[in-house]
Amino acid sequence: MPELPEVETILNGLSAALAGRRIISTEVRRDLRWPVPDDLSIRADGKKIGAATRLGKYMLISLMRGPTLLIHLGMSGRIRITPKPEKGPAYRPLTHEHVSILLDNGTYIGLVDPRRFGCLLLADAGREREHVLLRSLGADPLGPEFDAAYLYARLNRKRAPIKTALLDQRVIAGLGNIYVCEILYRAAINPQRLASSLSMDEIALIARVTPEVLREAIGAGGSTLRDYVDAQGKPGAFQDLHLVYGREGEPCPECPGYPACGGIRRVVQSGRSSFFCPRRQPPLSLEDA
Repeated sequence: MPELPEVETILNGLSAALAGRRIISTEVRRDLRWPVPDDLSIRADGKKIGAATRLGKYMLISLMRGPTLLIHLGMSGRIRITPKPEKGPAYRPLTHEHVSILLDNGTYIGLVDPRRFGCLLLADAGREREHVLLRSLGADPLGPEFDAAYLYARLNRKRAPIKTALLDQRVIAGLGNIYVCEILYRAAINPQRLASSLSMDEIALIARVTPEVLREAIGAGGSTLRDYVDAQGKPGAFQDLHLVYGREGEPCPECPGYPACGGIRRVVQSGRSSFFCPRRQPPLSLEDA
């Protein structure tokens, strides 16, 4: 599933294509995780496009004097931008391009989603946070609300492992498995430790490291492990910079004790793989082990 850096990278490319444009028409060929609103064409066609923003893993495209398009890419979704051809064949949607939007310069914006776990819904302008999919989301880690005090208030009483707590979208909106592994490694915190066992200083370190990791990933175009490509169809490069994710058995890049530390290990937490160095990220106690 595209995580925050991948969604931000896609949004950056999409914003450039949408800037100053007007929607001519929309076409829905197949519903996604939830039915695409029946009145999409009525409410979107003819509208000029305003700001394109992001909250967690959701993209929000505002329409002037209209609603906001709420887009989530699900497990395998992507955005396809097809400029108007100067010559050659006319635009043709891909097999899994379930929604297409035609802009006033002839560009098509397609939502491609083979597994159909994504969505395209409508939210009332100015009331986006009241939408059922957004109302319970926590702070965006690149937004002004996210800091050490916010994170401490959300974590200090949680008895869940810190890895599980950080993946909870009600705590932080946008984090996924890849980046939580990288964040905890840089903060030298074992993913199996209980969130409530962390000190204020440790939580403050997570709050500082989190946006650093995310911005580095955005700068590298995100991580491509399977299907992810940006809005121009290019894969990301941050997977080459992962320090622990997917590196089970490899030497710890920061640990001088290898092979004494045994290298990067993998454990399964709530059905997801967690990667860590047992020497750099030791458990606090037997209760956390």
